[in-house]
Amino acid sequence: MTVSHTATLTTEFTTALADQLVTAILVLDGQLKVHYANAAADAIFAASARRLEATPLDSHLRYSSFDLSLLSGVLQSQQTISDSDVTWVFHDGKAMNVELTASVAEVPGLGLTILLEMRQIDLIRRINQEQTQQHQLAAAQQLVRGLAHEIKNPLGGLRGAAQLLDAQLPDNQREFTQLIMAQADRLRNLVDRLLGPNRPSQRRWVNIHEVLTRVLDLIQLECPPQVTVRKDYDPSIPAIWVSPEQVEQVLLNLVKNGLEAIGEQGTIVVRTRISHQETIYGTRYRQCLLITVQDDGPGVPSELRDTLFYPLVSGRENGSGLGLSIAQSLVHQHAGKIELNSRPQCTEFTVYLPYQQPPSQGSEEEIEP
Repeated sequence: MTVSHTATLTTEFTTALADQLVTAILVLDGQLKVHYANAAADAIFAASARRLEATPLDSHLRYSSFDLSLLSGVLQSQQTISDSDVTWVFHDGKAMNVELTASVAEVPGLGLTILLEMRQIDLIRRINQEQTQQHQLAAAQQLVRGLAHEIKNPLGGLRGAAQLLDAQLPDNQREFTQLIMAQADRLRNLVDRLLGPNRPSQRRWVNIHEVLTRVLDLIQLECPPQVTVRKDYDPSIPAIWVSPEQVEQVLLNLVKNGLEAIGEQGTIVVRTRISHQETIYGTRYRQCLLITVQDDGPGVPSELRDTLFYPLVSGRENGSGLGLSIAQSLVHQHAGKIELNSRPQCTEFTVYLPYQQPPSQGSEEEIEP
């Protein structure tokens, strides 16, 4: 066996081995052009290795939260760099979260190159986000119930005393007692909103697009002239068994949140889709309704993302911090969840509502609409 034949076999073996890896691998030169991509990298970029070869890495991406120019510095510094949470958006609009590591590797025929290793972390991130939301919801409900008892009892006494005093005063001296009663009522309503609905919701079969029509009709009254609201609906979506009032409140809160995020100019997109075989909080559903509210505002600050669904947490100076907390609580009552994906010029809140049977028709696990 000749030396050249042995080298060929070694190369073929190395390539075959790399194609079996779950980790995606790209070999880049100093200009960040691709010289090799394994099968896992082909899957990430939805392109064959031949199409990737000799093309600049950034030509395949519309957006990267990681500064790709830093990769060129790896060759100069001879040091490894990594980022555990990178968002990439491809030209077809598909977004992906990856963990990447860049190091120096010497490749025969190319010399020193950049070995870029990538691992998709979307599934891990979704599981972590679900767990975080469950903990947030449980902690928030426990906190609010405790505070509600401590606040409502003295508040009732305060309002009662103000009401008795108000009845004994002449009309021209009731201004301050009326103010006390009005503020007491406001605080009581605030506590009631934090506690959520105090009676079971009335559910029925609902066309989700009729609910969205009512929401957008209300929003149009508040929209500045330079704000555009676009609909991207799947007309084949079947009716779903939900409380229309509660779902309307959820969507109204999310659309208002997007409207406040973009300010006087921007675009809000409301999208509906069906997703199959979704797992929510450990339960698998055959079909789920997905409602996405997308805005092109500045994005959710990274320091707020882990606590955004807590009561009284808001990224705006005058925000109440109740809209998202109430929305999450109402969606949770429907066995669903809210998923957040945010980057500059693209923030998406996606509501997952599983298709379920009415209680009188059997199990509430799944339904085939």
